[in-house]
Amino acid sequence: MEMESRFMVRYAETDQMGIVHHSNYAIWFEVGRTEFLKHLGLSYKEIEKRGILLPLYEMNCKFKSPAHYEDEIIIKTKIKLLSKVRAIFSYEVANGMDGKILATGETMHGWTDIRLKPINAQAVAPEIYSLLSKSEM
Repeated sequence: MEMESRFMVRYAETDQMGIVHHSNYAIWFEVGRTEFLKHLGLSYKEIEKRGILLPLYEMNCKFKSPAHYEDEIIIKTKIKLLSKVRAIFSYEVANGMDGKILATGETMHGWTDIRLKPINAQAVAPEIYSLLSKSEM
């Protein structure tokens, strides 16, 4: 399953050249991931209330074309891989006006408890794991 998030590039996200600064893509990936979970009926807040965290341990992003102030941005988010100990989300960032791909990327997360000790998500939170596994590519 793939979820789309849409928004406009804000002036503060651009650099002196009028191009979106690369640091914003990590934030945009988080927007996509948060909305993906909400679409499934989950939220980070609810997951964390259960004592479960999904810390980021790796991220990559390939920039293909620049985004500019007031461009409409579409972030397509999906789960690339789900296991008992980790989850990998993939992202495609596109220009909403012409569909041009601006960037692609992934974030890798580990399932942990509040002490950041790895957990088996399927055993600790079977309903959350099941919801996510049904949405996996």
